[in-house]
Amino acid sequence: MSTPGRGSVAVAGVAESDLGRVPDETTPVDLMGQAVSRALADAGLALRDIDGLFAASSQLRMAPLALAEYLRIRPRVFDGTNIGGSSFLSHLAHAHAAIEAGLCTVAVIAYGSTQRSVSRAAAAPREPNPWETPYRPILPTSAYALAAARHMHLYGTTREQLAEVAVAARSWALLNPKAWEKAPLTVDEVLAARMVSTPLTVRDCCLVTDGGGAMVLVAADRARDLARPPVYVLGHGQALAHQSISAMEELTVTAAVRSGADAFAMAGTGPAEMDVTILYDAFTITPILFLEDLGYCAKGEGGPFVAGGAIAPGGRLAVNTNGGGLSYCHPGMYGLLGMIEAVRQLRGECGARQVHGARLALAHGNGGVLSSQCTAVFGSADTA
Repeated sequence: MSTPGRGSVAVAGVAESDLGRVPDETTPVDLMGQAVSRALADAGLALRDIDGLFAASSQLRMAPLALAEYLRIRPRVFDGTNIGGSSFLSHLAHAHAAIEAGLCTVAVIAYGSTQRSVSRAAAAPREPNPWETPYRPILPTSAYALAAARHMHLYGTTREQLAEVAVAARSWALLNPKAWEKAPLTVDEVLAARMVSTPLTVRDCCLVTDGGGAMVLVAADRARDLARPPVYVLGHGQALAHQSISAMEELTVTAAVRSGADAFAMAGTGPAEMDVTILYDAFTITPILFLEDLGYCAKGEGGPFVAGGAIAPGGRLAVNTNGGGLSYCHPGMYGLLGMIEAVRQLRGECGARQVHGARLALAHGNGGVLSSQCTAVFGSADTA
């Protein structure tokens, strides 16, 4: 299949499900359905309009089947690709191609998780690994701790610089009424928090929440006639590297190098032009790695790059403006929620956390243990 065209598809609607801690007996499909209903309302469309369905979940073996049954629809195109938290950015690329090829006209991407309600272990059980399980790692945290420790060893990155990522996320979250965390956070508090897997404390680790979201995609010409200002899909890239952290070739270099390059090439732009940058922040080391690998700074310079409030409100780069997985919401697979924030920023509807004049936004998703990387570039009407 040929590469989908820049700006030929637009986001027509986005929505979150209920977030945080949902009522007992709520299912992941309930949250998916809730988010889909809200996203369709946002777009001014109806269930009967959906003919493309894209979904993944750590709690459902066949997410598109479960969701299609729940919604009582029969989509022409469907995809249940599951590569972890980046799955939904992969779905974006697949939906883009399907719409452009005429295989569907209204594509919905959806996710839902009740991992806080049922416990993270039950929601996402770990697969046994004969090479790693005997060492009893605390996964996924120990895998990311390895990357953080290696980055510190090679480049002099400090725990204080890692903590700056968490503090910046919390500062953005305080501007987001939907964020789980409501109290300010300091670097000293991050460093003094309970150690989980050296060098990462509990404040270096993402939240464990329930929640989900949905996104509606249509052809660009149709989007202009719908309820909300369209946000255009300008570029995307996907890359796989490994499944097990012990198979990662270099702990400080991720496949975001490839996914980002492809996304920027398709979009015809680069990191310096991004007004908003949404990076998967399951742990404080990941935004540092992705800023380097996506080209915002050189390899090894991520620690100094985020220091001094540089990615906090008022800093030189607006990163994770919703509070991210560290302070806003992290229901296990976060990538869709990051794209929702990018879209809302470009629609200018983020209130106190709004980045003034935002025209271009990047969303980056990470899956597994730095295993899959997917990048998307979105633009407002004057960039398409």
